[in-house]
Amino acid sequence: MKLHYALPDSAAYRAERLRHPLCVAVGVFDGFHLGHQAIVRALLQARRAGERTAVLTFAQHPTAFLRPGDVPAQIATHAERVNAFARAGVDEMFVLTFDEAFASLSPEAFLDDVLVGAMGARVMVVGANFRFGAKRVGDLAFAQVHLRAQGREAIGVPNALLDGERVSSTRVRVAIAGGDVALADRLLGTPYIVRGTVGFGAGRGHDLGFPTANMIVPAEKMLPPDGVYTITGRHEGRDYPGLVSIGTNPTFDGTARTVEAWLLDFTGSLYGEELTLRDFRWVREQKRFDSVEALLAQMDLDAAAVTFPTFR
Repeated sequence: MKLHYALPDSAAYRAERLRHPLCVAVGVFDGFHLGHQAIVRALLQARRAGERTAVLTFAQHPTAFLRPGDVPAQIATHAERVNAFARAGVDEMFVLTFDEAFASLSPEAFLDDVLVGAMGARVMVVGANFRFGAKRVGDLAFAQVHLRAQGREAIGVPNALLDGERVSSTRVRVAIAGGDVALADRLLGTPYIVRGTVGFGAGRGHDLGFPTANMIVPAEKMLPPDGVYTITGRHEGRDYPGLVSIGTNPTFDGTARTVEAWLLDFTGSLYGEELTLRDFRWVREQKRFDSVEALLAQMDLDAAAVTFPTFR
């Protein structure tokens, strides 16, 4: 998949788009949930012979510009979004900066100057509730009329539903924030993951007989609430059942929030390696223990949960 971090501005690109127009899906697409997947399916179905598919999205959530103090945590990092669209079969991805210039575009300017003029789109595919342009005054009906007059098309994809309710990134965030990662997995249609590089920690886990991997997770990545969870850890193509502790290590007067994973039957070193966690299922809350012995007793109980048939 070809990545663009700015709108193309070359005669060669415009000539290429005349020969091979784009079908473009537009949105934030945080999490690539069931609704996003439906949009991409419609995008691929709309493509004619010789055309290419593309996604237009943003480097940061538009809220980062519109309401800087109210930016939602990201369900998926930029790399995770890129990989999701590549796996889905999208040909190109435009990752733009949502700034004053973009926010002030009228609906007409967005369609004429960005979508058609710069990108050479024949088709725009969006969710049925899509709003765009300055103050979000543009909607699907406006786009359909405006583009139809140019021999182009806007396709609205009905909302995906789960348990009778609309699937949305907000609903996924609420599920994760509430610790109901099983629901988040269903909304996403694939397990919610946390990926990070293993760094050096305090080394206490090894000393206690439970060697843990201290994961360095991107700051923007949304994490479940503090607590202990059973997980499946994936390293170099192999899955390991295990546990993860998210929190500040209150027994040892910790202050920094950490993500520490323990993998059953794993031997070797993970320092500097990438580890991916999925299948988060709640075990217990973080708590301060009166002694190391009490902590170890609880860790033995926690480890017993790893054998539960949550894992595949």
